[in-house]
Amino acid sequence: MHAVAERTGSSRAYSPDLDALTTALTSVLARSPLACARVRVVGRSPIVHGSFPSEIVRCQCDDRPELQLFCKYGVGHTISGHGHRGGVRREAAVYRRVLPHTGQSVPVFYGAYTEPKSGATWLIIEHLEGSSRLNHSFHPDAMSLGAQWIGRFHADAAARCAIPSMGFLPRYDAEYYRGWARRTLEEANGLRPTYPWLATMCERFEDLIDVLLTQPQTIIHGEYYPKNVLVRQGTVYPVDWESAAVAAGEIDLASMTDRWPADVVREAEGAYVGARWPDGPPALFRRKLDAARLYVQFRWLGDPATQQVQAWRFEELRSVGQRLALI
Repeated sequence: MHAVAERTGSSRAYSPDLDALTTALTSVLARSPLACARVRVVGRSPIVHGSFPSEIVRCQCDDRPELQLFCKYGVGHTISGHGHRGGVRREAAVYRRVLPHTGQSVPVFYGAYTEPKSGATWLIIEHLEGSSRLNHSFHPDAMSLGAQWIGRFHADAAARCAIPSMGFLPRYDAEYYRGWARRTLEEANGLRPTYPWLATMCERFEDLIDVLLTQPQTIIHGEYYPKNVLVRQGTVYPVDWESAAVAAGEIDLASMTDRWPADVVREAEGAYVGARWPDGPPALFRRKLDAARLYVQFRWLGDPATQQVQAWRFEELRSVGQRLALI
């Protein structure tokens, strides 16, 4: 059984044939706490949205009740993003080395599989049936719950990001941040008459890089947008850790609240601060958060793979830049 479906982003939707999938799941589940000796696939539902092909797989594991898995395949997709994206291999390492130590809600990680021919990584985790993306959740406190989860995570990870086992994570440095502002200016070259302040903004952003590099640094999700945060029965489960890195935690907060109404943003910021710093945030928190907001816009506008003429992103740059007296 071969399945080639629609294109998803820049990669072709893909799913392995039944024999290859059964072999992979048997290998992974035998080494998991389930110690499953025999796996039989009973159903498959491809997911056609996402940066990597994936599917929900229903399987029988020995004589246990049916198991629902989320399988993500690191194939058919060129990892890019100037160090930002790390693909399924980095995500699997996060599930293996980082998330077990959080003490927070995470999907069950059954394991990762290396496809013999391509060397691609397959991620096998729990399918969170009945969950919804944070931006589609009907839970009245969904945004605050998401902010609290990542605030607690940052507080814990700040003490762990320097240990040797975290060495697989990239660390954002001055050149990394500088590159996004530079590429934004290059990509928007034809729009300079429309946004005459942009060159000044990109130049003066460099003065804020030191703020983004101040301590504390921590492990960040890297793309903590509402679409990557699942909510089920009031419990938050961040997913899609392909862009995890060591950087300013404020980047995740800026990402989560990007383009939300001011009252929602204020509530989320308060929830984040309360979870990360119960005794109050560092003196530079507000300035660091605004610098992170600028970076988030540069990250989108400066990547040819995702760059679109989105007027609201330029307006957000201008608004934050004026607040910081950069323009």
